[in-house]
Amino acid sequence: MREKLIQGAAMLGVSLSAAQADALRRYYDILTERNRSVNLTRITEPDEVISKHFLDSLTPLPLGLIKGRVIDVGSGAGFPGLVLKCAAPETELTLLDSLGKRVTFMRDAAEAMGISDGISFVHARAEDAGNDPKYRERFDAVVSRAVANMRTLAEWCLPFVKPGGYFLALKGPLAEAELEDAARAIEILGGRLETVHSAEIPFTELDHKIAVIKKIRKTPSQFPRRGGKSTAVPVEKAYKTRK
Repeated sequence: MREKLIQGAAMLGVSLSAAQADALRRYYDILTERNRSVNLTRITEPDEVISKHFLDSLTPLPLGLIKGRVIDVGSGAGFPGLVLKCAAPETELTLLDSLGKRVTFMRDAAEAMGISDGISFVHARAEDAGNDPKYRERFDAVVSRAVANMRTLAEWCLPFVKPGGYFLALKGPLAEAELEDAARAIEILGGRLETVHSAEIPFTELDHKIAVIKKIRKTPSQFPRRGGKSTAVPVEKAYKTRK
């Protein structure tokens, strides 16, 4: 696993040391062990975990935007946050998830990997944390992977980004269609799409996308909406109603 991780990371343009690869191996061990009692992932076969979880999680690093204060919204089992922290230990990372069992797992995994310094673990819904002054517009970058459609995800994530920072959405092949549908919502929420980065996942035929959205102004105070409203009523309609 060590050699394949180092090789795959190099194919992405990421330098991974033997110690970092070993830390990811320990992550794999605790992930598969704990997955027997907590639903963390459907992917457990080693080669698939390497490509579809670990290497996929590393794809934002070559963009040079994972630095300073970073929050992973909807972290789940820790992807991409824990992998990014392992490869970029200078990052000050916050992992946020709505399920306590997953937050507990991520804390244990970080300790097993030896990377728990500089990580904060938050058990909360994104809609609630995004309205909390401790987290609202406090981060240089926000990452999120396979959590929701782009319109909803933008409402959950952009409130965390400080003006001038970036929201990086790790998406599949339908990213462009989702972005077109969410274009007006992203604008309302204070974002501007800069690029869609294509990332070929080593050892697979997968071509994933990273939507790079810059925060150009503050998010209106009415967003994010609590109580499931972000998935029930589009941002555009809610904003027009408020105005």
